[in-house]
This record gives sequence, structure tokens and C-alpha cells, in this order.
Amino acid sequence: MNYSKSISKCIEFIEKNIKMDLTPEIIARECGYSTFHFSRVFNINQGMTLMDYVKKRRLALAAIDLFSGKKIIDIALEYSFDTHNGFSKAFKKEYGFSPTEYLKRMDGYFDEKSILKIGGYIMNPVILKKSAFKVAGYGIKTNVTNGNYTKDIASFWSNYDGENLESKMYEILNPPKHGEVGLCVSSNDESGDAIYLLGVIVDDFTKVTDDMISVDVPEATYAIFTTPPVDTSNDIEQKEFANIIKETWKYIFEDWFKDSKYRFDESKLDFEFYDERCHGRKDTVMDIYIPVVER
Repeated sequence: MNYSKSISKCIEFIEKNIKMDLTPEIIARECGYSTFHFSRVFNINQGMTLMDYVKKRRLALAAIDLFSGKKIIDIALEYSFDTHNGFSKAFKKEYGFSPTEYLKRMDGYFDEKSILKIGGYIMNPVILKKSAFKVAGYGIKTNVTNGNYTKDIASFWSNYDGENLESKMYEILNPPKHGEVGLCVSSNDESGDAIYLLGVIVDDFTKVTDDMISVDVPEATYAIFTTPPVDTSNDIEQKEFANIIKETWKYIFEDWFKDSKYRFDESKLDFEFYDERCHGRKDTVMDIYIPVVER
């Protein structure tokens, strides 16, 4: 599946309907995908949520219209902002000035902000059929349409509810092998609600406690991507590692799919896998498992 073409189609649709009532459901349906899946793909591809992109485009076009002599309230309503105050707050957050201040500062000059894009990495994945398996651990409720589902995994493990969940999980579940699985499970509706689970692979769910979540991951064929190595030996927060993971996801959906013979298998679950290779090393890496089927 050529996701770049889908994203382009999506952006074209947004531009043509920028002044209409747009929602993630409407946009995803226009592009032929479920809200859950397309919201994730768009976020990975563009580095922002669907509605954040819509808001940025509305503000950019509104900034141009400010120089046309239109009243600010008319521009605000035209671009689907409910109030003058709401528009002014959003505008100031985006550009650093209120609409009135912006007019004075720019003095008739407008230049859209450039968008910094970090280049992807050329990776050849391993294609592997993996049997069904079970995952249990701790999860958080999230929503893939509002940008909050992306979490700092290291921070979550260490600080959630004041406990070290990684140690607690291993002690209780005693999995046969070391290694954590991170996966996002949809609520199977159009709301975008999901659970982001951080767990371990277990033989069964007999040791799962009431505060844990368990998931049966079905058999699937995966394209397995290993992230480019980074040095995290002196990086406690692992910021560079987190960025590499994000860029790898972006590469997969923006570059790899369009040139491959595969498409994303929406009936299966994608997941991240972290083992001893991702703990304070000079060559820190992790794996991303993408379910695929041949076109």
C-alpha cells in the first residue's frame, strides 16, 4: 500500500474542505481507512495528529487572510473557530503574537513556516511468520486521534503510580524469557480509543493480576525492522533512542510500504519489542513488528 499517496490524498481533501466541519472520522473515511489505523499512519508520517494538522493549516490560511482587511471575528468563524478569543489564543500559541500584533509585526509580509523533516533510514526488514502468543502487563487508556498515545516508555515504566512497573511485572509474571512488548489495541470503533500495553510474553494468563491487561496476539506474517543503533550509555532519558524509534515508524509507512510488495494487515496487531539490546548500550536497538500481506 502506498501510504504516501494516501497521505497526499488526505491533505488534498483537507485543503479543499478546510472551512468545513472536519473530523478524524470524516477524513479517514474519505481516504478509505478506519479512523484508528489512518490516525496512527498520519501521525507517524507527519509528526502530528490529523486535527493538529487541520488546525495548523487553518491558522496559516487565516494569517494570510488577516492582510485582506477582513475582521478578525469573521476570519475566526470562517475557519471554524467558535469565538474571537479562542482563535486569538490558538493564533498566539502558533505564531507567538495575537492576530493584531502579528499584523503590525509582519507589516504586510507573510512567509509560511518551513517544516523540518528528518531523513529516514534505509532498512531491509526480515519477513517472518510468527505463531500466536500471549502478552500480559500494564496498560494506559489513550486515543490515537488526539496525539496522546505516544508515550515515553522508560519514564512510564519507572514512574507510573510511583512504582517501578517493569520490576513488579517480572516478579509477578515470571516470564520464560526477558523482553518487553509494546502494543496499541484498538477499541474497534471509530472513536480512536485504545489501550497502550507494555507487557511480557507469557505461556498463559494464570498469574495476571486485576490491575494488569492481557492480550492474545494472533498468528501473523511480520516485516521486522531493527532500529539504527544509538549510544544510550550516558542518556538516562533515552531521548535520542525515542527519536530513532519515531523516525523508524515514519520510514516504514512513508517510504518502505510504497516500494515493497506488501500492504499493512489491519486484521493483525503491530508491536514493538525491547530486550537486553536496549538497555544502556553504545549500540542500543529495538525491533518493530509490522503485520503484512502480499498485495
